[in-house]
Amino acid sequence: MNKQAKSFTAALSSVQLDNVFNPYADHCVLHDRPDAVARRRQNLELSLSTAVDLRVRTIWIARDLGYRGGRRTGLALTDEVHLGAYSALFRGLPVEKATKGPAVGERTANVIWRLLTRIDEPVFLWNVFPLHPHEPDDPMSNRCHTAKEREACGEFFHAIIDLLQPERVVAIGGDAHRAVESLGISSVQVRHPSYGGQGIFVRQIEEAYGLASTRTPDLFSEPAS
Repeated sequence: MNKQAKSFTAALSSVQLDNVFNPYADHCVLHDRPDAVARRRQNLELSLSTAVDLRVRTIWIARDLGYRGGRRTGLALTDEVHLGAYSALFRGLPVEKATKGPAVGERTANVIWRLLTRIDEPVFLWNVFPLHPHEPDDPMSNRCHTAKEREACGEFFHAIIDLLQPERVVAIGGDAHRAVESLGISSVQVRHPSYGGQGIFVRQIEEAYGLASTRTPDLFSEPAS
């Protein structure tokens, strides 16, 4: 395993902030297996190390981890339903489920992974704020991270850039794009697939990667052939 990946994960696991769940250090009493923290740390370490070995060209970056996705898996933009797809995209990477019970899905992850499986090229997934911010007294909620929280974790994004040296950074959504720019990293912005943006997001990714369109013609706005 890449020593830099191991030291990166160790440093990230040391971050403790109010109303923030750190999946590489914190244990959820409701959902986690006894060794959940170790599993999530290994998922991240192996992903980083493999991304270096495969010379991944592109990073997709979103805003922060969600409670149905990265909080449980330790992997950005990836829910438990798509751990198998994640493994396949990274050439058989042995990622592990860290929670008890059936696999939980996330709507955004579902759209993301529909595209990633079509691209068939390893893409490293990350978040501007790589932990799960939640509302006070409501750990199973999502909120936008604060500027102070982003500043506390900004070094980790720069470390990812230095480690992978990507050709392109794709920011998913305006919030992620603005946050990336505030950290001094240039990125290409695409629409976030939530809140009615799914069609635009799919079209933008299809165009960026030269994929055949899967859109169904709109009978009310497109002329019949």
